[in-house]
Order: sequence, then C-alpha cells, then structure tokens
Amino acid sequence: MPMGDDDKLEGKWDQAKGRVKRAAGEVTGNRELKDEGAIDKLKGKMKEAKGSIKNALDRDKDPERR
Repeated sequence: MPMGDDDKLEGKWDQAKGRVKRAAGEVTGNRELKDEGAIDKLKGKMKEAKGSIKNALDRDKDPERR
C-alpha cells in the first residue's frame, strides 16, 4: 500500500466528521460546533493533500510504479 494512503483515508474521515459537526451546529444554532466542523473539514483536506503528495513522491522514487 502506498505510503500516503493512510493520510488520505484519515483526511476523508476528518472531512466527513467536519461535515457532520457543521450540520449539527447549524441545526442546533451552536456556532462553536459549526466552526469546529469547518476546521475539521479543512484539516481533512490538508491531510488528503499530504497523502497525495506522499504518493506522488513515492511514485517518483520507484521507477516500476510510474
């Protein structure tokens, strides 16, 4: 399994968690929860990007995976 796949999976999970928190915050009127959800979603996007970069670097190192 490529090195960055764990980061990508964790990033997807954080994004999903953020969407749920944000929606819950909107429904309940809890601004703090809504903001927390937005932060989790952004964190997830960053982790996913990190995983993609790791995978790209991995491919560059291994000529058989190009």
